[in-house]
Amino acid sequence: MAERYEQAIVEWLWDVDALRTVAPGGQEGRSSGGSYAGVLAALGSFGAQGFHVVGCSGAGNWLLWTLERRVG
Repeated sequence: MAERYEQAIVEWLWDVDALRTVAPGGQEGRSSGGSYAGVLAALGSFGAQGFHVVGCSGAGNWLLWTLERRVG
């Protein structure tokens, strides 16, 4: 039986203080006033749900973390 995974995303545009999250099923969250504390809270919230970071990309004013958790 193949293992299955769910993915989530945390995206941060720090120069405009914007933070966006996308959870499994496409549930999207947005926050203006995104800060280091907001990023840590978002990553910590996903971590508490069993997700772990599998990748991070960045360019200019933008960082994007990809997270996943095994579901089967």
